[in-house]
Amino acid sequence: MAKDFDESTNSVRVELNRLTEAGLLTAEDEGKTKVYKANQKHPFYEEISRMVSKFLGLDELLGQVVRRMGPVERAYIVGDYAMGIDSGTIELILIGKDLDLKYMDYLKNKTYEKLNRQVNVQVLDADPGNIGGILVFG
Repeated sequence: MAKDFDESTNSVRVELNRLTEAGLLTAEDEGKTKVYKANQKHPFYEEISRMVSKFLGLDELLGQVVRRMGPVERAYIVGDYAMGIDSGTIELILIGKDLDLKYMDYLKNKTYEKLNRQVNVQVLDADPGNIGGILVFG
């Protein structure tokens, strides 16, 4: 993170500790590494999560995907991002038939260029039921 924000490691550590003390993050030791995650039990978690999604352009991306892919019945965000963890990969499940897969490949590349996030998309013909994701559009 220090490299990403062009800050000293001490400055980043201080801010992470402040966010942890405020209850916005949780911290766990994994060996010699401290791992920080969004605190999903915090009262403002949902609102902050929506703000971050909008900031990253994910809402716009998903809207564009749904409008241009063809007859999308439902779209789910699953995996780390659905749990509030920004691992750099956004996982989507699209439900629908005869979707424009060439356009999807184009969007995956553009998303990486614009958001610096890899997008993995799984296309299904039928809704698998409860998959533990977040329903985005339906």
